Amino acid sequence: MTPYLILFASAFGAATLLPFYSELLLLAQLNEGLSPLWLWIAASSGNTLGSGVNWWMGKRISDFVGRRWFPVKEQDLIRAQNWFNRYGKWSLLMAWLPIGGDALTVVGGIMHIPAPVFFTLVAIGKSLRYALVILGYQLA
Repeated sequence: MTPYLILFASAFGAATLLPFYSELLLLAQLNEGLSPLWLWIAASSGNTLGSGVNWWMGKRISDFVGRRWFPVKEQDLIRAQNWFNRYGKWSLLMAWLPIGGDALTVVGGIMHIPAPVFFTLVAIGKSLRYALVILGYQLA
């Protein structure tokens, strides 16, 4: 069970703003002959829950806007909110994207998307991504 927990932790970290790459570990574990179903469950659930950290940070971010040490300018947050308003909560289906996906989950928190909606949409997108990685490996 340990390899699955390691993948869960790697996928969790990859969903946050930390530089983790869970797909490489997933492919290595597939190559070792581990269960594709359990790897998919571990990666999808870890990555989805990791996105929850970003969502939570987004919900709390307004407490820090305007402070000198805070790295994000208020106008950047407003631009992100406007973008999110334009494309809506459905953009969370794209949270799996390697560039911008993590930011989408933070903005989902800023916009106070309810947890059930957030986690459902993010889980769909991230689960499909890992399914495609596994399928691609099996077809190669």
